[in-house]
Amino acid sequence: MAEIYSFYPKKRSIFGFLSVTLTLVLINVALFIISLILLTLFRNNPELLYDYIALKPSNILQGKYLWTFITSMFMQAGFFHLFANMLSLIFIGTFVERIIGQKRYLFFYLISGLLAGLFFVASSLIFTSDLNTFAVGASGAIFGIAGLMAVLTPNLPLYVMFIPIPIKAKYAIPGLLVLLWLISIAGDVPIGNTAHFGGLIAGIAYGIYLKKKYGKKTRYISKRFS
Repeated sequence: MAEIYSFYPKKRSIFGFLSVTLTLVLINVALFIISLILLTLFRNNPELLYDYIALKPSNILQGKYLWTFITSMFMQAGFFHLFANMLSLIFIGTFVERIIGQKRYLFFYLISGLLAGLFFVASSLIFTSDLNTFAVGASGAIFGIAGLMAVLTPNLPLYVMFIPIPIKAKYAIPGLLVLLWLISIAGDVPIGNTAHFGGLIAGIAYGIYLKKKYGKKTRYISKRFS
């Protein structure tokens, strides 16, 4: 885990001159534009398109469209959804990428997104009777890297939404999850809370693993960013 000391690594990016985070942002933006074009083509039957790109528990339980675990991670529900997710990814992802290294960061980003999707499907099966709800968005993976950050740098001061004072990461990140959950309940807003929660759990678990395996290095990181 040599990269964990390399806060500003000099070696060439695995995506050429682009960071992994910026590459992920560009992919999300490009696929969002493509999805808008496709929606105009499928405007008479948009659910047909949703079946192929969005995560839908009823489809997964039938063994259909399993690739949507991947495609749903790179699709957003609208301009604000895209803006909020990509802004969060830039701020959180850039920091985490420099701490743990590009390859490890990319692998974990994808894994946390997949686990968030699995958690969404499982929770839909266990806690709700509606298995036909579609889910898209990068926020499950983003909550994964946010959870990892909260474990590795728990005292890092963060600004959350419109709160004008910094809050420590160990409080800010789970607090944001709770806040989004309350907003979705109070305003009947379709927010993927269970996917967020699944991503957060993945990030916390991976953070604990890194702390146990690389105790000295992770302690240095925690102290460095307090």
